[in-house]
Amino acid sequence: MKRCILFVLVLLSTACAHNFDSLRAIKRTYIQLSGDLFRDVQLSGIFKDSKTFVDATPVKDPALIRKLYDSIKTTPGFNLRGFVYQNFTLPKDKDTIKLPQGEPMMRHIENLWPYLLRQPDTVENPYSTLIPLKEPYIVPGGRFREIYYWDSYFTMLGLISEGRVEEAEDMIHNFADMLDRFKMIPNGSRVYYLTRSQPPFFSLMVDLVSWYKKDYYWGAQFLDELLTEYQFWMYGLEKLSNSGKAAINRVVSVDNGKGVLNRYYDFDTIPREESYLADYKASLLLPDTLRVVFFRNVRAAAESGWDFSSRWFKDGKSLDSIETTDILPVDLNCLLYFLEDRLGFYYELQGNLERSELFKTKAQKRFELINRIFYNEKDGFYHDYNWKKGKQTGAVSLAGAFPLYFGIAKPEYAKRISEMLSKDFLMPGGLVTTLSETHQQWDAPNGWAPLQWIAVKGLREYGLDSLAEEIKNKWVNLNDEVYKRTGRMMEKYNVENTELFAGGGEYPLQDGFGWTNGIAEAFFNNLDEQYLLKNMKKKP
Repeated sequence: MKRCILFVLVLLSTACAHNFDSLRAIKRTYIQLSGDLFRDVQLSGIFKDSKTFVDATPVKDPALIRKLYDSIKTTPGFNLRGFVYQNFTLPKDKDTIKLPQGEPMMRHIENLWPYLLRQPDTVENPYSTLIPLKEPYIVPGGRFREIYYWDSYFTMLGLISEGRVEEAEDMIHNFADMLDRFKMIPNGSRVYYLTRSQPPFFSLMVDLVSWYKKDYYWGAQFLDELLTEYQFWMYGLEKLSNSGKAAINRVVSVDNGKGVLNRYYDFDTIPREESYLADYKASLLLPDTLRVVFFRNVRAAAESGWDFSSRWFKDGKSLDSIETTDILPVDLNCLLYFLEDRLGFYYELQGNLERSELFKTKAQKRFELINRIFYNEKDGFYHDYNWKKGKQTGAVSLAGAFPLYFGIAKPEYAKRISEMLSKDFLMPGGLVTTLSETHQQWDAPNGWAPLQWIAVKGLREYGLDSLAEEIKNKWVNLNDEVYKRTGRMMEKYNVENTELFAGGGEYPLQDGFGWTNGIAEAFFNNLDEQYLLKNMKKKP
């Protein structure tokens, strides 16, 4: 068994890095992630949250546990709960947050960071699903016991605004290390996330610290990792060109084969391990022939970070109509535009003008496609695009603010977007995520910290400061009002009725909370007015 474990660890650091499909096989070597015991535990409902078991750790050789389970599971009086408690160490969240009452919100946030900080994972447990990280890192909080990809950028904004640059650097080095090891950044630092990523914010993390240090040569040290990130999102492009297919993995042919854009995806087609019961139950509404497609679409939505939202639903209402992989998301393609732009920039710093020009050309092509394919002249807003149907989805969401953030929108487009944000999205507590109320957490009436930041900073890029300031103030005031009532920083907020808590989602409302804290600090310290593309030093 030890040889088998060593083999898996070697795969995790080498072979799987060059063959993403093999990551599925690696996940299935873990007793917490596959097999009869895994399925029986998840479907039994003995844990309210499916994530509990996948985060548990076997107390002895998993092969022995499997053998024991197979031998006694059908015996009279067998107790599954007791078996799990005897053979696994269940995850324990860090000590309950107990901080002084009545402190101002910003002081409370400063006091929260030690509760969310994790030290390097110096002891590697081959039975654990946790991916060990070499540097300290900050977790979101609550059930989210590991580092998460896109959350971390918004957490870092708060750290940078407080001058805590070393902690931000540690986070970047951890993500760079995962890119070196796995050729991707997983959704979170758990083995079960290795078949999907999250919105690619690594280039923004590097740029943020480079801007703060006023040293873009510091950022250039991550050029290889930035390229690796790009190659992950473009994986399958060569096959796409030669196969005649419209889409492979995360790449989709557009513009009559003359261009390429990207979608969210997952290499696996089974229920999410960490949400197994919810996915399994949802799939029962579908015929057997459609379940594989359903699971991939659910997983792809999880890669988007917007799990779940009406923007992924064919009927705009129900999860069973999810079609994430049919959709080209405007936010993802804006992020990849920025990655291409930064690759061109850092290659130029290194003096490799040929590679620099290559990526600058790619960025310019994507820039043009974003404005042509995603912008809607009729309503003056950016929409996602259904590549199978050859038309925009019609879903209206704050993803449409991403072109502002990256300076992609034409000035006249920015003005129209600001008008729609003010008229339709702005609520008493800030910006609502979508205009649809579906009981999903990434829909109305909920608002989320990262999207407030994207919109506010995006508006500032175009000098639309009055609306930016109004959004910012409403959001921070809501954070403060809820904190005064509850003593907590929430994962998400009800921006329509500020007296009510946010709802939806597959788990209870979490507190802690990494990106809410980060954006509150960034707004409080006016980072949104300082960290602007138009003010950034482009060349050393």
